[in-house]
Amino acid sequence: MADANGAGATLESAMRRLDGAVGSLEAKLSAKLEAMASGKDDLFDADSSQLAAELETARAREKALEQVAAEASAALGRAAAEVRAALQAEG
Repeated sequence: MADANGAGATLESAMRRLDGAVGSLEAKLSAKLEAMASGKDDLFDADSSQLAAELETARAREKALEQVAAEASAALGRAAAEVRAALQAEG
């Protein structure tokens, strides 16, 4: 059962990081839209190499979070199987 708690904490941590990344992206998008609406910024003024680097970073974070989620899911599955086996042994 300790594995399930550890996996749950890992999954929860991954979800918090993902939520933070999404929140950051939403804030940047909102700021960009406000700047464009006020005429202070043009979408095409952005440095494409910076945008490409940010996209690559975001994709790497996404892959890492997917890996953590898969590991947590597998650990939870193993823990559930152990619990079922223990319950069947007692029953």
